[in-house]
Amino acid sequence: MERNRNVLSLDGKVAVISGAASGIGYASAKLMADFGAKVVMLDINQSLGKEAVHNISLSGGMAEFIECDVTSREDCEKAINKAKELFGRVDILFNNAGVAIRKNVVELDEKDWDLVVDVSLKGAYLLSKYAIPIMAEGGGGSIINTGSGWGLKGGDNAAAYCAAKGGLVNLTRAMAIDHGKENIRVNCVCPGDTDTPLLRSEGKQLGIEEDLFLKSSAKGRPIERLGTPDDIANAVLFFASNLSTWITGSTLIVDGGGLA
Repeated sequence: MERNRNVLSLDGKVAVISGAASGIGYASAKLMADFGAKVVMLDINQSLGKEAVHNISLSGGMAEFIECDVTSREDCEKAINKAKELFGRVDILFNNAGVAIRKNVVELDEKDWDLVVDVSLKGAYLLSKYAIPIMAEGGGGSIINTGSGWGLKGGDNAAAYCAAKGGLVNLTRAMAIDHGKENIRVNCVCPGDTDTPLLRSEGKQLGIEEDLFLKSSAKGRPIERLGTPDDIANAVLFFASNLSTWITGSTLIVDGGGLA
């Protein structure tokens, strides 16, 4: 067990996580901090972000919060530079920020399309743009993108979300090809329905009572329950750690068998 923990150890590593104030981002930040990483938590929600940092600090982890709108080039550049200023390096980037708007293309306003695509896809591009040179200077690193099962197959009334996540899956492959020579691995975690504020907001958008929506989301998969943020964080830790040193350009489906 001690050997396994050493392989998973992130001691000395610096991890930047977007969408880190809640849900999968927070669970992943906490787990990486538990395994020794210094975590830099990015989010637009300042109060929730500061609370998340406080909770990680109480558990003995090292965390800093930076308010960051991932659709802003200026915010992303400043956030990555601040992370380097704080801790001297960036080893792990978890592009996790996302938005889901449950509409088809006819119903969808252009501004909503732009929001969904910009947060998930443009945000990953911008943070990676500024993190990769710093990773390369430090000898390499690991980038993990949050995709979705609906980035691999279609879903109903989620046109922009499916497009953004599908783009992120293929962006993962392209970045893996481009930056392998710099010892930078790029992989994608594709969650199924996971009990997060994002999923609960989808039920509200569709006008479905929350308990009914969550129960329906858990049906139809071999492991018949919703995912938890911790389920996804475990996969993120795998890609961040030395357990995955020869894995890049890969997509890991974490969905209780929903796409099986």
